[in-house]
Amino acid sequence: MKTLRIGSGAGYSGDRIDPAVELVRFGNLHYLVFECLAERTIALAHHNKAKGLSDGYDPLLEERMLAVLPECRRQGIRIITNMGAANPVAAAKKTREIAQQLGLTGLRIAAVQGDDVLDQLPADARLLESGESIQTLNGRILSANAYLGAGPIVDALRGGAYVILTGRVADPSLFLAPLIHEFGWPVDDWNLMGQGTVIGHLLECAGQLTGGYFADPGYKDVPNLARLGFPFAEVSEDGTAVFSKVEGSGGLLNRATCIEQLLYEIQDPTAYLTPDVTANFTEVEIEEVAPNQIQVTGGRGLPRPPTLKVSVGYNDCWVGEGQISYAGLGALARAQLAQAILAERLQSFAFEELRFDFIGVNSIHGDRLSLPHAEPYEVRLRVACRAAASVIANMVPREVEALYTNGPSGGGGVTTTLKQTVAILSTLIPASAVKPHITYEVA
Repeated sequence: MKTLRIGSGAGYSGDRIDPAVELVRFGNLHYLVFECLAERTIALAHHNKAKGLSDGYDPLLEERMLAVLPECRRQGIRIITNMGAANPVAAAKKTREIAQQLGLTGLRIAAVQGDDVLDQLPADARLLESGESIQTLNGRILSANAYLGAGPIVDALRGGAYVILTGRVADPSLFLAPLIHEFGWPVDDWNLMGQGTVIGHLLECAGQLTGGYFADPGYKDVPNLARLGFPFAEVSEDGTAVFSKVEGSGGLLNRATCIEQLLYEIQDPTAYLTPDVTANFTEVEIEEVAPNQIQVTGGRGLPRPPTLKVSVGYNDCWVGEGQISYAGLGALARAQLAQAILAERLQSFAFEELRFDFIGVNSIHGDRLSLPHAEPYEVRLRVACRAAASVIANMVPREVEALYTNGPSGGGGVTTTLKQTVAILSTLIPASAVKPHITYEVA
């Protein structure tokens, strides 16, 4: 039976590059997938592109391509990635330049477009999180990107693309596409689409499957996390998948790591909605067939939904933050006095939210869950606000810095930030209204 090896080279935009290089050198891959778009990433890319701070594609595109393209070309490994972000066309042109710089010729590079639906949003669209009209965001919307499915990537593979750069695509679809292409899977075979989506969902976060975000010393020990290896899947034509990592790499791959990743970001395991299928994870079977080798079967599915999810990026508010440390005897009491001073100084300003945290004492679980412990020897006070105007938000950094000489003794290590936040909300658009298209570059 024909098999296909697909490696996960990244699970988010800032992911390490050396595990991908390791996969390319020693993984005997057919495909390498870089999944680099978290929910806000593409909105931030649009924001930076509009301000002239970037070209809109992933900031590590060049570094990643320089690291893997020569060996991928030598071995015939095809690359699929959403590093195109807000500008797949520019990403494809840049990849062509990199290939030429490396002396790689005849490289066909595809840019998948059509996910940018800012001009196609229905006027009566409702926000999924609140039910409110999208009109409530008028004047603040930065971007609107629909989650495309595997279809246009399959078209690019059939068009001979060696490197495929997309914008917003559903994460599992990046991995499902080569399975459809290589095995000729019918896109209306819902069980195959469901199993392929399970495979993609397990691979999409890279190191999370092999022990990253899993380790808990003494309870869930993971060896050699400093050299965490990223996973690959060897998939058979019937959809059976065996997941593994490069022999000798760090990390751990077992039933527990797979189950945690299978449930990651899943609201309804009977109906995981994607552009390709309504996937059912409830019959998935996970079997340890050897150390660091896991066989996965049993993904099922029903027809895909008629709509596509759209991530709407918008300018939210200004956030001002300041931090200051106190150490030694009475550190907490001095930090509490600093809080009281700031609370009085800031009470007249129109903040949307004002928050005080004692880091290491109550900053994560709050006062109700952070039970009293021994008096801390050092405390860091964090103050943060949300405000509609930058001049208001900036009062927090100013007042925290003033504590140097106008507050309790021993304060030091002040840091301050003031930034406008980009936030994400969601809506739906009819799938029939979205028309993906592909352009090509040739090195």
